[in-house]
Amino acid sequence: MGRSANLLLRYGCRDTMPNFPLPSRVEHSQAGFEALVQVHSNARGCFLDDIAIDLARTSWFDADMCAAYGAILYSLGAQLNTLRLTGIRTDVERSLSRNGFLSAYGREKIPDRWGTTIPYQRFDVKDDRYFGSYIETEFVQRKEMPRMSDGLLKRFRESVFEIFSNAVIHSQTKLGIFACGQYYPKKQRLDFSVADLGIGIYENVKEKVKVDLSPEMAIAWATEGRNTTKRGRIPGGLGLKLLIEFIQLNGGRVQIVSDAGYWACEKGRTKTARLSSPFPGTVVSIEVDTSDTHSYLLTSEISATDIF
Repeated sequence: MGRSANLLLRYGCRDTMPNFPLPSRVEHSQAGFEALVQVHSNARGCFLDDIAIDLARTSWFDADMCAAYGAILYSLGAQLNTLRLTGIRTDVERSLSRNGFLSAYGREKIPDRWGTTIPYQRFDVKDDRYFGSYIETEFVQRKEMPRMSDGLLKRFRESVFEIFSNAVIHSQTKLGIFACGQYYPKKQRLDFSVADLGIGIYENVKEKVKVDLSPEMAIAWATEGRNTTKRGRIPGGLGLKLLIEFIQLNGGRVQIVSDAGYWACEKGRTKTARLSSPFPGTVVSIEVDTSDTHSYLLTSEISATDIF
């Protein structure tokens, strides 16, 4: 597998720079998020510095992880650092160019001939209409999505949009919101992720509800639909209650990373874990099982004739 020349993300002038390697595979999993927070932890003290992110060993990078990855790079760039990806392999470069991730840093975008990407985008906090249009065309209306009734489709759309709204209102992010996704035909999976660089769930729960939980248990607390921190307009549930219920029926997976907490729900089971370092915000990752041939509707849409 070939390697391209080093890839410049921002202009810099120093001859030497701190070097932070990524592992051989960066996948949408606890291990993948762990790899990214390690880079952020090691580099977050840099200011007005040249930073090299070494991908020489990385032979696979799940494209939907670009939301979290892009957020981390943006946070480091906001500290006036110069960022470079070094040793990037040809296949990885092609993948991250196809979804537009590298074009956000001046690299030419490669056409997506197979239509499998959900393009990488960064949204300002006032870009709610653009985000709404983005999720509608790039995610909700994709032909790979399981069949839903009009009522459920409306609620599903609103729930995904609420992730953006919560990032704007409750995380108080000033650096924007990042989104990306990927359809994997062989795996029959459609992945979509949204990341922000704001106050995490742990801090929100601690400050607004006066409940001091661990970062991972704060996520678990917030995902329970009955929990709310609406005092001060900080809702619980993250807008994910319906999404989690749908994904459980569908056979997919939801992952949330916030601060040093990791939470996942898959096949009706939840998992919590502590990451070695905090993510500088929150990531919500949704994975849909596209092999699902069932049709879905809201319980409120079921009539007596449907039952009998």
